[in-house]
Amino acid sequence: MLRLRPIDASRAFTQAQEIVRLRAVCLSLLKAETISYDRGFRRYRSGMSGLLAPPLSLYVHFPWCVRKCPYCDFNSYTLNGELPHRPYLQRLTRDLEAQAPQVAGREVHSIFLGGGTPSLFAPPAIGELLSAARAQLTLADHLEVTLEANPGAIERGAFREYRAAGVTRVSLGAQSFDQERLTALGRIHSPAETRLAAAELHAAGLANFNLDLMYALPGQDLPAAVRDVQEALSLAPAHLSHYQLTLEPGTVFAAQPPPLPDDDTAAGMLAACGEQLLAAGLAQYEVSAYARAGRQCRHNLNYWSFGDYLGIGAGAHGKLTFPQAGQIVRTVQPREPRRYLAASDAELTRRVIAARELPFEFMLNALRLTGGFDAQTFPARTGLEWQEIAAPMQAAITRGLIVRTATGYRPSELGLRFLNEVLLGFMPETPKFNGSSALSIGVSGARSGASRPLFTGRGGVIGE
Repeated sequence: MLRLRPIDASRAFTQAQEIVRLRAVCLSLLKAETISYDRGFRRYRSGMSGLLAPPLSLYVHFPWCVRKCPYCDFNSYTLNGELPHRPYLQRLTRDLEAQAPQVAGREVHSIFLGGGTPSLFAPPAIGELLSAARAQLTLADHLEVTLEANPGAIERGAFREYRAAGVTRVSLGAQSFDQERLTALGRIHSPAETRLAAAELHAAGLANFNLDLMYALPGQDLPAAVRDVQEALSLAPAHLSHYQLTLEPGTVFAAQPPPLPDDDTAAGMLAACGEQLLAAGLAQYEVSAYARAGRQCRHNLNYWSFGDYLGIGAGAHGKLTFPQAGQIVRTVQPREPRRYLAASDAELTRRVIAARELPFEFMLNALRLTGGFDAQTFPARTGLEWQEIAAPMQAAITRGLIVRTATGYRPSELGLRFLNEVLLGFMPETPKFNGSSALSIGVSGARSGASRPLFTGRGGVIGE
């Protein structure tokens, strides 16, 4: 079984790309093996009378980095020359103006500034963008505004200015506290710069910050992975994303694979690091996300609850619900920055999600949450009746992959570990069970293409 890659689920464009990728992965798997689900949602009702507009967020993509990392397959580009601050801000503002009428009267609860490296844009530029959003959209009183930042691309004192501009939360890309590991990953910052950035966040009154941390890195052993988590915890983050390095097609690492820990070692790292996080008071609430009480990322929670989001910026994806039309629409911006800057508003691609695809897309998000979802959320967010997924849901419960809660359903520990097995049951056109279980519990040979699970165990592989 193929592993779900670690993604930054708080980035709308990568989350939507993951849906496309996983759909293709699952369809390819279906050609090679049979699945034990006999679904009952092959015939949908023509109407979607139960469809309701979910909470709304805004995602803004900044595509440039000082240097693209060799493991990164996100829509990011090495900055050559001067950063086009003014043209890009003007294009983002025009993008907002064009899309805002679609969500008139709806309140935006969170904004995420992702990339790339958004912190390459100075605080005044971020403040200008947020002012434009305030002029075009209805923003909630207690708005969460997250800025992604690279510890090596932040000026001293900048966090205080970002906070004054309207940023309420920062996601800091630490990745490791071992300089040798950072060098192997192609990162431009040092452990000392991460420590300094965290101290400045606290001093600026932005204690609600996330640290991104990776494990199973080139040359890393289990004690080193645990030390990274301990170093991160010493900086008192409110939130930590802990995800495994994987080799993605089209990256430098895919063409020139570095030596990585084997699967058993990676599994041990995951378990040991999860214990450290739990003991420090960071509870796991998603396959790779840990947070102190009340510090879960609201923007991420909206994605994982199949909420709506406007997507602006080069390559940004969006998802919007139109109850009166009975439609859920995905949007995609032109991917390449120069094309985006030159594009007209008409070049925004829109695609209505077919009803038969909705169970998979809903579950792809909702089952990442350790607490699962309320049963009433499925018909409200998809417009489909519960009986459309009753058969695959019961099959997953029988196999111990999903468990009932007081108000809904959540993945079991086994289900989190083999999340792709669970998701396959909600794919359209899955063949019927042929008599032998497709659930593999092996964790070996994955990098050579052999069967493997989504091994999330007590942690996760899908990052913030």
